[in-house]
Amino acid sequence: MKKGVQIIYSEVALTYDRLNHILTLGLDIIWRKRCARFLRRAPSGRWLDVCSGTGEMLVYLDRIKPQQTTLFAADFSFSMLDISRRRNHAAGIHFCLSDVQRLPFPDNTFSVVLITFATRNIDSNKERLLGYLREFRRVLAPGGLFINLETSQPPVRLIRLLFHAFVRATVRRIGARISGSDAGYAYLAHTIPRFYGAPVLSDIIIEAGFREVSFKRHLFGIAARHTALKSFE
Repeated sequence: MKKGVQIIYSEVALTYDRLNHILTLGLDIIWRKRCARFLRRAPSGRWLDVCSGTGEMLVYLDRIKPQQTTLFAADFSFSMLDISRRRNHAAGIHFCLSDVQRLPFPDNTFSVVLITFATRNIDSNKERLLGYLREFRRVLAPGGLFINLETSQPPVRLIRLLFHAFVRATVRRIGARISGSDAGYAYLAHTIPRFYGAPVLSDIIIEAGFREVSFKRHLFGIAARHTALKSFE
């Protein structure tokens, strides 16, 4: 499946940001900006954006990062990274083509590790997802901050059913028409209703070894931002 997902992201790279904005009615922009504002309080040093894609989150991070902070971006799609490198923010950012299950960084390298709207696509299987989260924790320095921004499951059943119906009606149809990749947006539409709700994901993050895990829901819970720390050992 990993190779298939890699191909999918290469197919949709050119239209990925535009479609995210269309399909979320621009809410993904707001949520990313809120995440960046939250990081104004984060420790300086090295920050890693994993599954960084076309670099949209890096744009916001570059605007708010503290002095003496260096941004790193890791993604397994060359097409996505190539788009990111050509953005205006790219000077001074270190780009890395890599599998996020085996990040090419030493232990305890980063003061911040974040992932935005990619967790459900790296793997929703709990045991494999734990492996990814433990890898993120490995490269995070003691006391460092982990952030996960992702679609979620609204706690109110009626809202959850309406959200899933909206996904079924729009994501594959509109995504395929604009991107030309039916398989890509069929896959993305499949993952959204099947990913974990915020409390369950919190438990998984704790099981991966993080502490002080909390979350903030966005728009009735269709998305959530989780924060966690790596303990001093």
